[in-house]
Amino acid sequence: MGQKQHQLKWMALELTSRCNMSCVHCRSSADAGISAGRWGLVELDRLFADIVAFASPVVVLSGGEPLLRDDVFDVAKAGAKVGLRMAMATNGLLVNDDTCRRIKDSGIKIVSMSLDGATREVHDNFRGQQGAFDAFMRASECFNRHGIKFIVNSSFTKRNRSDIEATYRLAKSVGAVAWYMFLIVPTGRGQDIMDELISKDDYEEILLWHYKMEREETEVLVRPTCAPQYYRVWEQQSRIEGISMERRSLSFSAGGGKGCIAGQSIMFINSNGDVFPCSYFPLVAGNVFEQSIEDIWDKSELFEGLRDFSRYEGKCGVCSYVGVCGGCRARSYAMTGSCFAPEPHCSYIPKH
Repeated sequence: MGQKQHQLKWMALELTSRCNMSCVHCRSSADAGISAGRWGLVELDRLFADIVAFASPVVVLSGGEPLLRDDVFDVAKAGAKVGLRMAMATNGLLVNDDTCRRIKDSGIKIVSMSLDGATREVHDNFRGQQGAFDAFMRASECFNRHGIKFIVNSSFTKRNRSDIEATYRLAKSVGAVAWYMFLIVPTGRGQDIMDELISKDDYEEILLWHYKMEREETEVLVRPTCAPQYYRVWEQQSRIEGISMERRSLSFSAGGGKGCIAGQSIMFINSNGDVFPCSYFPLVAGNVFEQSIEDIWDKSELFEGLRDFSRYEGKCGVCSYVGVCGGCRARSYAMTGSCFAPEPHCSYIPKH
């Protein structure tokens, strides 16, 4: 396997678009009535074989809710059998002791769950599901009891912005190995809450808070997600303070010290086989039922464009931080109609 300039390190695979929640920000507008999709075990075996022929990414089994599939653990075993590092994203509603035993037996090494508020009221409102907060707490206890590592993902808009720090502290207290703060991209149902997006100025304030928190945090890995300008903030603040600090990472992390990695080291495949630069990017790069996944990764016009910073427009195109930030290409597309437009939620003005 030759060394590629852009290596696929992390891939989310939507096993089903069905879900037992109706979250206000859901990128796929998933719910219980949506069709399951095209993936059977035969097709997934073929996909996994095609992946390991050119890359060795972490594969996150996602949805919808992947535990709604009766064969989700057979899928995980099939991926692990060919050497893929398997992970799973769940909302926690269906997690119990039996689920945890099957997770461990299947070869899944780490699980992610969502927590969008530090209280029952805030989280259940965001998730559109009464009992979601209690399910999260039960699932975290279950994972701890069975020795399963788990990440907590938290998404924020104006409606739960005041809960950010308390949510981080709760995620840490329940035993998460990592806490990822998502500043949402308005795709899917997220388009219906466009007026709830956090403002540019508040965005910068939140990222500065995260920077200070991360400098002091030694127990839990923390990462802002869908907030690539954080890497510009990190470099600016480190220079001002005259410090150099090694940033920790999980073996199940794709980003390292880079902002937007959509189509550069990650991809998303939906339940119909369509390939996207990331989970929040609605533009299709190809379909694995019609093309080789390696060809899509290496040769798709969309991926090639995202990797070419000379195509980035406006202030992103002239910014000295484009290599470490890049702006959220999915947010640019969602809010302007062009994936090469300047990041709408960045307040930084490059110096010419």
